[in-house]
Amino acid sequence: MQIVDAAAVARALPWPVLIDRIAEAFRDGVEAPPRHHHSIQRPDGEATLLLMPAWQPAGYIGVKMVNVFPQNAAQNLPAIAGVYLLSEGQHGRPLACLDGSELTRRRTAAASALAARSLAREDSRTLLMVGTGRLAPMLIEAHAAVRPIERVLVWGRSQDKARALAAEYQDRLQTDVVSDLAGAAARADIISCATLSQTPLIQGEWLQPGVHLDLVGAFKPTMRETDSHCLQRSEVFVDTHAGARGEAGDILQAVDAGVFRLEDIRADLHQLMRGEKPGRSGPEAITLFKSVGASLEDLAAAVLVWEHIRG
Repeated sequence: MQIVDAAAVARALPWPVLIDRIAEAFRDGVEAPPRHHHSIQRPDGEATLLLMPAWQPAGYIGVKMVNVFPQNAAQNLPAIAGVYLLSEGQHGRPLACLDGSELTRRRTAAASALAARSLAREDSRTLLMVGTGRLAPMLIEAHAAVRPIERVLVWGRSQDKARALAAEYQDRLQTDVVSDLAGAAARADIISCATLSQTPLIQGEWLQPGVHLDLVGAFKPTMRETDSHCLQRSEVFVDTHAGARGEAGDILQAVDAGVFRLEDIRADLHQLMRGEKPGRSGPEAITLFKSVGASLEDLAAAVLVWEHIRG
């Protein structure tokens, strides 16, 4: 069995190829049970263990283990760590153990870019990045791979981290650190949020006609990055209906508030990729994509890595 480190995973997953492969996976479908979600009580707060299996009927089998430790930020460590085990489907023999953190952040950003390719206006040039964790650079790169992004506004709770992220891309894009989140949201064509927030960061009243809202961070019912008014004003799309109904805090809390219904979700990525449901209704529409992560994304990315290292 091969061990594939983060650098090798990154080399094997260029954005255009990865986005197209994930589009194929959503269009064609794989067997992907709901992920196992377990809370770990620790003296320094709650952590989360996620187990995400998926398999192809006559292809590959994969499972990812992810540990989410929000408290790691205090030690300047990544909040998310994990591994991915890929096996062949004929006899079930393990093939490779991949760095799960790099796989996760790249497939997550690729799924957001895939949604933006269907939902964001084609002339989207300004991206507001809310959050400065390890997923933020991937979202900047992935969105820029599908839309003509020229300017990136960076907001984070830590100004030092926001400045570091902005500096990382200043040779390729016009980057600015912002402290006025409301003002930045009003100037953005795409707003991408990747935080572990428990309370709303983006307010519905800030959203301008035509904006696309990409919500990545909140993956539990108790977490959210937007207020309920965002859901009221938006055409809402999700990565999977099952994930949204079980884990998408932004949506579930709006439902609990009585201002949104699960039936109001317009489509998931499977329906969009198959052309069964339309994307944005027009240039003035506000679109919202809520991602909680899907194991078919991991399997698609892991197989792509395996094909690359096998030549």
